[in-house]
Amino acid sequence: MRISGKSSNVQDRRGMGGPLMAGGGIGAIVIALVVMFLGGDPSEVLQQTAPTGQGAPAPGEPDPEADFVSGVLLDTEKTWDVVFREQLGREYQHPQLVLFSGATQSACGVGQAAAGPFYCPLDQKVYIDLSFYRELRERFGAPGDAAQAYVVAHEVGHHVQTLLGISEQVINQRQRMGRAEGNELSVRQELQADCFAGLWLNHADRSRKVLEPGDVEEAMNAASAIGDDRIQRRTQGQVVPESFTHGSSEQRMRWFRRGLETGQVQSCDTFGAGGV
Repeated sequence: MRISGKSSNVQDRRGMGGPLMAGGGIGAIVIALVVMFLGGDPSEVLQQTAPTGQGAPAPGEPDPEADFVSGVLLDTEKTWDVVFREQLGREYQHPQLVLFSGATQSACGVGQAAAGPFYCPLDQKVYIDLSFYRELRERFGAPGDAAQAYVVAHEVGHHVQTLLGISEQVINQRQRMGRAEGNELSVRQELQADCFAGLWLNHADRSRKVLEPGDVEEAMNAASAIGDDRIQRRTQGQVVPESFTHGSSEQRMRWFRRGLETGQVQSCDTFGAGGV
């Protein structure tokens, strides 16, 4: 991808651990990721082991992954500034992105690398341990910079949901629902974030020509790789749709493509869609 510049809204906490950073490893990351994707509580794994993350390089050493993530964040800022103004008639408030290794404190509690990248609506920050990209590449078979960009854009999509009041509505509704209904609502929320990620790429390429050959396929592959059905089939040998929390591979690719093709916020209404 042709990504340039760096966002001023990146906070680097790598190497700032402590007791939370000790122990763990790649196995714990994978296990807890699977638990989370299947709708379980990754804290059961994390109570026993907290993985070490990818620390910051020494001063003066190149840090291409961190630079790329910062550049993608800057590009999402450019896109959503325009989309909020032209499509929604309001001002976009930029989120912060926190790079951490192993574990870090957020307003939503202690964030663990084992839970993967996440967004906290209470402090409006995106949290990423860059070691997740190694997992995405080696364990989930989704390499490439466009796959990495998709992850950032998806989490920024959750920030957009927070600014639009969607996240709060989902939280309030889930409190009155059973587990199955709550899971379905969660799926719709995640698919909308996928659609918003595609929307970003639509505008970024039309305005700044960020795409290179194969980039769309890389991003689609990443969306597919972390579909609930693929993860369930690989880890437990069967698919249980009622336990989905993020959507199937087909759903995630379809909604990402919808955002990519339309570039319109209104086209990403997963909550109004009859069947997601």
